[in-house]
Amino acid sequence: MFRRLSRWAVPLPLALALAVSLSGCGAGGSAAPSSASASPAGADTTLTVFAAASLTGTFTELGRIFEAAHPGTSVKFNFGSSATLAQQIVQGAPADVFAAASPATMKTVTDAGPATAPVTFVRNTLQIAVPADNPAHVDELKDLTDPKVKVALCAEQVPCGAAAVKALEAAGLKVTPVTLEQDVKATLTKVELGEVDAALVYTTDVLAAAGKVKGIDFPEADKAINDYPIAALSGAPAPEPAKQFVDLVLSPQGRDVLTKAGFEAP
Repeated sequence: MFRRLSRWAVPLPLALALAVSLSGCGAGGSAAPSSASASPAGADTTLTVFAAASLTGTFTELGRIFEAAHPGTSVKFNFGSSATLAQQIVQGAPADVFAAASPATMKTVTDAGPATAPVTFVRNTLQIAVPADNPAHVDELKDLTDPKVKVALCAEQVPCGAAAVKALEAAGLKVTPVTLEQDVKATLTKVELGEVDAALVYTTDVLAAAGKVKGIDFPEADKAINDYPIAALSGAPAPEPAKQFVDLVLSPQGRDVLTKAGFEAP
């Protein structure tokens, strides 16, 4: 009348106990407490800094200093034309800090809201850059008006180009460049490669070229000095490191790195 139980059958009370025990342990760890899947404390952080091309050398050095002082944080740089970087930030590019080569390009960002209260941290002055052997015998700004002298300038919409326009206007001179470049590094490269006889670039870039080019001062450069502002960006992916990096740039240690490269205190 009754079927015989298999010798492998598990009594019901014991089966229920096993089920409860297994659900608590979780099959394959799938039911582990939520804290087990959280990111571990001290997880690596990436700080993204958008900076003017003329800051490449100094900010790269400051990035190494920052990483040494903040283990677990790596600094990623995007160097380029301040005008281009500002547009990228306004369009939503993920960045934590913006350091521009002019107040005008920073204003593009502050007007759109991603940055507030930028601080000027250095200033920069133009020089005439010529190849080390100066084949065109350029000695002063007026020499750049000679049609035989091939000149490179930054495009007017970028800070080094806007500064060049101011300096030339102050001197009452008109120069017809053979090329307009999108940032100061590209402009200086034309001189280094011997593709042009002269260019108007920042003093700091001439120094960074380490003898590949010669820098010539000219008085009208004082009429076109560029202030460099820096700001931690609103809604930055890494807000605390962003503030700390700005603090480093503004610190005596940061100022020392920048002034040794030829930047002037504001």
